[in-house]
Amino acid sequence: MTDDAAPSGAQALKTENPAASPEGSARGAPGLSPGRRAPPGAQAPKTENPAASPEGSARGAPDLSPGRHAPPGARFSRLARAGALLGLLIALLWLAGLARFATLIPDRLADDAGPTDAVVVLTGGSGRLDAGLDLLVRERARKLFVSGVYRGLDVQRLLRLARRDTAEIEARVALGNAVNTIANARETAAWMKAEGFRSLRLVTGAYHMPRSLLEFRHAIPEATVFPHPVFPDHVKAEWWAWPGTLGLVASEYNKFLFAWVRHRVTDAAASLGGAWSGGRP
Repeated sequence: MTDDAAPSGAQALKTENPAASPEGSARGAPGLSPGRRAPPGAQAPKTENPAASPEGSARGAPDLSPGRHAPPGARFSRLARAGALLGLLIALLWLAGLARFATLIPDRLADDAGPTDAVVVLTGGSGRLDAGLDLLVRERARKLFVSGVYRGLDVQRLLRLARRDTAEIEARVALGNAVNTIANARETAAWMKAEGFRSLRLVTGAYHMPRSLLEFRHAIPEATVFPHPVFPDHVKAEWWAWPGTLGLVASEYNKFLFAWVRHRVTDAAASLGGAWSGGRP
């Protein structure tokens, strides 16, 4: 037997793995059992935060990257801000237009024109009929047309109400029954055509004059229209400082805007219709 031979019955020596035994685990690897502290320099196991990872972000927090839809609340907030800005812009434009419209309202009587064919009075305000009758008596026109008189009211009764001599001017006064400014212009156009007249003085309230001129010049483009405003006591010159006058001027401005838009639309439609008819074979 040589020295290299193992004795019979002898067990092979086992190489002990320190990490495999409980003691080795305590000596070689950081033990995580309760009550034990980790050795210096050893890092504590990391607990994964789902919200910190891309997958967790997709699961927990809203993804606002390009191409993703914003939450309904964010979309509503953006629409509300855009609507508020649009409303503010419209309000500023309306106020600017109101200030511009106020400059169109006459602030004094500047009627230096010569005699006209007719005087046209639009009823609905104080002082208008008296101003028209005065113009007629002073021979500033050949005839007077009062537009907007109640149905059933004749010239004699109208003149008696105005305390005028019916025998002197009755034959020179005609009446119309229009119910609004558009109808005022249309029935005046028909009367002017029947009389063969080409010029008129328009008598109405100063605040009502811009819209009246717009309607009359559109309804009777071939006639010359001279404004003759009257100034009711209840309508103040400082319109912005009196709530009643401010409301009246603002209402007239809105009506003026609608009338302006209506005429532009109808004129454009007529132009397109004429061009289409002219282009037909």
